[in-house]
Amino acid sequence: MALEFRVLGEVGASADGEVLAAGHARQRLVLAALLLDAGRVVPADQLVTRVWGEHPPSRVANALQTYIARLRRVLQPHGGAIERRSGGYVIPLPDPDALDLNQFTNLVAKARATADDGEAARLYQRALELWQGDALLGLESAWADIVRHSLSRQRTAAELDYADRQLRRGRHGDVLGLLSRRADEYPLDERIAAALMRALHHSGRTDEALARYRQTRTTLRDELGADPSPQLRAVHEDILAAQASPPAAPRVMAAPVPQQLPPSPPRFTGRDDEIRHLDTLAERHATVPITVLHGGGGMGKTALALHWAHRQATAFPDGRLYVDLRGFSPDGDPTPSDVALRGFLHALGVTGASIPADPDARTALYRTLLAGKRVLVVLDNARDSAQVTPLLPGDPGCAVVVTSRNRMTSLTTTHGATPLAVRPLPAPQARTVLTARLGPDALAADPDAAEQLVTRCAGSPLALGILAARAAEHPDFPLAALAAELTDVSALDDGDASVAAVLSWSLRALPPQHAEVFELLGLAPGPDISVRAAANLTGLAPNAIAAILRALERVSLVEQDAPGRYRMHDLVRLFAKTHLSLPAEERTAALRRVIGYYTGTALAGNRVLHPHGIPPHGIDTGHDHPYPHQLTDSDEALAWFDADHDCLLDAQRTAAAQSWHRPVWQIAWAFTAYHYRRGFLHEDLAVWAAAVHAADALGEPETRVLAHRRYGLVNARTAQHDNALKHLSKALELVDLRDLRVRAIIEHDLAQSWGLHGDQRSALRHAERSLELFLPLGNPVWEAQARNGVGWHLTLLGRHDEARPHCERALELYRKENHPAVADVLDSLGLIEHHTGQHADAVRHYREALASYRETGNTYLEADTLEHLGHTHREMGDHGKARTVWQLALDLFRAQGRFAEVATVEAALARLDSGKTWPAPRIR
Repeated sequence: MALEFRVLGEVGASADGEVLAAGHARQRLVLAALLLDAGRVVPADQLVTRVWGEHPPSRVANALQTYIARLRRVLQPHGGAIERRSGGYVIPLPDPDALDLNQFTNLVAKARATADDGEAARLYQRALELWQGDALLGLESAWADIVRHSLSRQRTAAELDYADRQLRRGRHGDVLGLLSRRADEYPLDERIAAALMRALHHSGRTDEALARYRQTRTTLRDELGADPSPQLRAVHEDILAAQASPPAAPRVMAAPVPQQLPPSPPRFTGRDDEIRHLDTLAERHATVPITVLHGGGGMGKTALALHWAHRQATAFPDGRLYVDLRGFSPDGDPTPSDVALRGFLHALGVTGASIPADPDARTALYRTLLAGKRVLVVLDNARDSAQVTPLLPGDPGCAVVVTSRNRMTSLTTTHGATPLAVRPLPAPQARTVLTARLGPDALAADPDAAEQLVTRCAGSPLALGILAARAAEHPDFPLAALAAELTDVSALDDGDASVAAVLSWSLRALPPQHAEVFELLGLAPGPDISVRAAANLTGLAPNAIAAILRALERVSLVEQDAPGRYRMHDLVRLFAKTHLSLPAEERTAALRRVIGYYTGTALAGNRVLHPHGIPPHGIDTGHDHPYPHQLTDSDEALAWFDADHDCLLDAQRTAAAQSWHRPVWQIAWAFTAYHYRRGFLHEDLAVWAAAVHAADALGEPETRVLAHRRYGLVNARTAQHDNALKHLSKALELVDLRDLRVRAIIEHDLAQSWGLHGDQRSALRHAERSLELFLPLGNPVWEAQARNGVGWHLTLLGRHDEARPHCERALELYRKENHPAVADVLDSLGLIEHHTGQHADAVRHYREALASYRETGNTYLEADTLEHLGHTHREMGDHGKARTVWQLALDLFRAQGRFAEVATVEAALARLDSGKTWPAPRIR
């Protein structure tokens, strides 16, 4: 007899279609508490908490045993069971689909994994038909409320995914009713509003679509004091444009589709067997398919991976991710996995502080974003399995290609990867490569010389490519002359003799100035270099160096991987670094120039991004360079930092290795605003650790104070409290007692550190000391910062009447200075008004703060303020508005990977109608 269980509606069981008597509500709640963990043991005390809450009756153990016994009597005649195991109970489910929730989850996963919109819509329909009302219908407990709300959001997410698929199919009328109901339920959910507007417009109801936009815009302004998001405005603009033009296919708003692949290698030939194997990656698998292309340097692993990946646009419609992991780079460490993850998350639409600082949280968010998608991930030049594992997707719809000089054996054993050797090209294929590059006539004119070239290149595609580029540069040279020039030299350390031979020959063939530039490029910090950085490295004018870089590109000694940016193959760079001819003093001067360029430009960029900051004494010295880069606005500064971030990090490491201590700490300072905006906490830890060492070596008191202070603060922000106190205390010990400003800043940082640690009394002591030191200086911005800190910690200690004057004065001072931190004070005042019962004033302050955060794009603090606002709406009895703003906060927290906040807001949403007492709102 087929036994089935349901939780998506009224909780119960049935056998062969006959509904079984599962008992009264409390007994069915016991059944639900077991079913939500079907197949796993639920400890007895956890069952009690789920069913009776935090204050169960005195004889609860007997009651639980009674309900278990009754449920057994109902289930056992039909093959069901409730088993007692190791202090708890479990319902075994031999068939997971016997539970409707499991069916729903599996169907939704299949729907998200398919690229066929029609098939996806059918699967979504089957999944949604399983719902027979709200989950755990009629059952009351705090746990049931939390579960019910969580499952409700899963249902809504599936409904919206279903609607998106139907809209893509042109089935607008099929989802109008569903979207209308959800828009009424969630009036501030802009994704629902956008979908409904598209459905109305393409159903011939454009006036209603535009009216829905106006309604949503008004609601956003009334509730949040904010304008519609750029995505919703784009849908509105599309509809307006369509009114003045012939109908077009609907524009579907979606997450970014990453296309990170470098250009496909030109004139790729050969490797037919390897490509046939890679083609199987585009097929569907039960687990994530992974292929490791392994082989020696210069074997063309990257070219093979990119050539194949570019052919797979239709097989992976959700995008293609790429990263060079620099596993065998001769001039620096491999790219850390968490840094690569940051780049992937940027490509997937997650930016700034939304990227979690914790590497495990980054991986979790990355895999969440790829769930249900078909994305190809190319991990180029990997060193080992440990570097690769955090970058593996979790969804079998995705596929991974790894290139490495290692076989990655552990990746094969633990993740089922398939190793595929990329060996030297056989002589016939090598001749094919030369024929494709030089033309058949050139080889036919002197077959003996052609054979010599093939032999000397030893099947290395890199060597063949460089040789062919050299020959193409001089088409009048007979092949015999080229073969005579190509003489053997000593092998490189990894045995790539053919590459060394070709490079040595190519170097001798370069004009002297080009050969000097080639050598200096091998010394440059970072994975690639811009034209302006190369100009500073070499001392040549930008126009002149651009021409030389193009010439080096023509002979395949550098590659232009982005407009105006060049990189060397790692073997080419190793050759450039080990075959040195320039005097040591010229190489040192070149390094000083390029590090001066990176330092000076980064400092200028930091001033643009943080115009209100006061630079440390001596920050603008010691970074002379001939061709400066003037950054004029924040967009240009951010773009420069984004492009040169890795180069700048490597410049700091290079300076540290040379014991050039001043640029080491200056680069750390120059990162201040950029790392804060991008949320690069772990990168900040590394640069300030180096800065502390450099500052201590310099022995300059002011520099040491700055380095220890900033390093202490970033330790506090990454929850390393003891280390934070150690370095902040060191800064306080070193500071000149007459320097009230710096002493005040350190006290302010100590307040932050103690506050983040949860000790608000200690935080308040330091905040008050900071204010005491700032006041005699007469600077309104410093005073405002200190007063807001005092007010904030007083509020957290419940001393709201004392906190309010400090925050009101801070608000007044910030407004006079037109300072962006006014939003922080408004949030503080909102919390004060909330706790003192002035709810209308709290809402007003929160809305003004939200408008400011949305204007500046600060979604991190926007999410916090939305959560605070939800508590105020709930206190006012407006549960609808509370649910709306909490849902917006929840969406932001999820996108930012802030999982603790997600759990807190989900619990708050679930408790809205429970009537339980509420904890104070969570504060940042």
